[in-house]
Amino acid sequence: MPTVLRSGAYRFYFYAGDKDEPSHVHVERDNNRAKFWLDPIRMADSGGFSGVELNRIAGLVKAHHDQLLGAWNDYFND
Repeated sequence: MPTVLRSGAYRFYFYAGDKDEPSHVHVERDNNRAKFWLDPIRMADSGGFSGVELNRIAGLVKAHHDQLLGAWNDYFND
């Protein structure tokens, strides 16, 4: 489970077994979790986060999109 970004209390990561899915990132804080597709950016799933917090996380995904997608491509295309 490579961690590709930490921003505040949030950890952005993906699972090694995610290769067969479209590019995405998982996000966690405490026991809350979410999954965002990266192309195009949209939420795939969530649990525990409030709507306000999901909007904040979506903003982080957008702000770091190139880094997140680059990490995905580097990990799964090597």
